[in-house]
Amino acid sequence: MKRSILITGGAGFIGSHVVRLFVRKYPDYRIVNLDKLTYAGNLENLRDIENEPNYVFEKADICDFDEVSRIFRQYDIDGVIHLAAESHVDRSIKDPFTFARTNVLGTLSLLQAAKVCWLDSPSVISTKAEGRAEKSRFYHISTDEVYGALEFDGTLFTEETRYDPHSPYSAAKASSDHFVRAFHDTYGLPTLVTNCSNNYGPYQFPEKLIPLFINNIRHRKPLPVYGKGENVRDWLFVEDHARAIDLIFHEGKVGETYNIGGFNEWKNIDLIRVLIRTVDRLLGRPEGADDDLITFVTDRAGHDLRYAIDSTKLKNELGWEPSLQFEEGIERTVRWYLDNQDWMDRVTSGDYQKYYEEMYKGR
Repeated sequence: MKRSILITGGAGFIGSHVVRLFVRKYPDYRIVNLDKLTYAGNLENLRDIENEPNYVFEKADICDFDEVSRIFRQYDIDGVIHLAAESHVDRSIKDPFTFARTNVLGTLSLLQAAKVCWLDSPSVISTKAEGRAEKSRFYHISTDEVYGALEFDGTLFTEETRYDPHSPYSAAKASSDHFVRAFHDTYGLPTLVTNCSNNYGPYQFPEKLIPLFINNIRHRKPLPVYGKGENVRDWLFVEDHARAIDLIFHEGKVGETYNIGGFNEWKNIDLIRVLIRTVDRLLGRPEGADDDLITFVTDRAGHDLRYAIDSTKLKNELGWEPSLQFEEGIERTVRWYLDNQDWMDRVTSGDYQKYYEEMYKGR
């Protein structure tokens, strides 16, 4: 194999799209998917590529340094794309310790394993093909939430925006970002960091807004909207994010940070109305038939008002920009969830977890 790439969290939402892209696009790369298979990790997301000859799955916890080190050595890993993380803000408010452990200590475990294998073991490096060691990359995927909140004044998050996290989730991600940059500055580890806006698309765990509301509209269940629904998010189709990750991993400048966004801001309440209209139309229901499902609930603690990403640096330096207009992306997304109700039923029932718990019992 020309390269051996470790993708963490590859059974999750964004991770599965990245794994699929790399397995199909780079048949001469070995793609090692490391995932703990928590509630958000589902190998059904990768059924279409699980038997490809350049794909390997390893069930492991990124906080287990010995196991992570074994994987680095066994597969001669020379690139990391790190997506494994606890990511749901509401869960972080209830259980901040789990978020600190996974997002901070897990990232530190991976960084240390990469340092030991790439920088502290010349004999390992010397076994690689000529020039291969110089291509090593530790690419850490982060979030726009580390920047805090914006006002309704047209400003955007840039790579120079000061960190100001407001939730345990964003605080844990901010800490992990700092560790990645510290390993670059202290040890010379070849790192990259990206901060991305909200993703949407197929295979997203249905605790997140878009798949949750699509499913609720389908079954005529309430749509719980925080506050007045005025919070604004910048939305990006997940396959466009995967394309950006591919480009940055291969062409990004070591030590740099790149923001990835959709230039696509929506108030939550306006997005929800789009979802209602789209689901109702595709199900043959009258327009507005499910508007009464909207239910305003007490706002989330520390709920940031607005996020918006400026991706100008990524566009100017590497030529990336979103490929889908939001209308096309949301149509594809709604159709996927409506056409894959079996997947949704297994996820919401927890049956997928029982299957994999039995398969990997004792590991």
